[in-house]
Amino acid sequence: MPRYLSLVQIEEKTAPAEGPSEELMQRMGELIEEMTKAGVMLDTAGLTPSTQGTQVRWEGGKISVTDGPFTESKEVVGGYALMQCKDKAEAIEWTKRFLKAHEEFWTVTCEVREIAEG
Repeated sequence: MPRYLSLVQIEEKTAPAEGPSEELMQRMGELIEEMTKAGVMLDTAGLTPSTQGTQVRWEGGKISVTDGPFTESKEVVGGYALMQCKDKAEAIEWTKRFLKAHEEFWTVTCEVREIAEG
């Protein structure tokens, strides 16, 4: 069965400074449990804010290292989910359920891509 990576991109300005609410975390926990029992969820995690990140870039034959925050970024990768689904349509349906768990003030985008197997 194919595997899919859902990259969770958030607009940090719409995310609460104190982090996700207890209610959101409960809804996420329930959804993750359901996905795990269904054999879909292989791994998932959130990431620390971009202020704690570092970008390492290769350009023009040189490496540059930049500590966050990254002023040019409107959206940042806030987490990921690694899923095993029968097809892309199923991966998208699970991703929609993940997005709907958020309160309305969040702006969240998920990019769903199949993992290229060897």
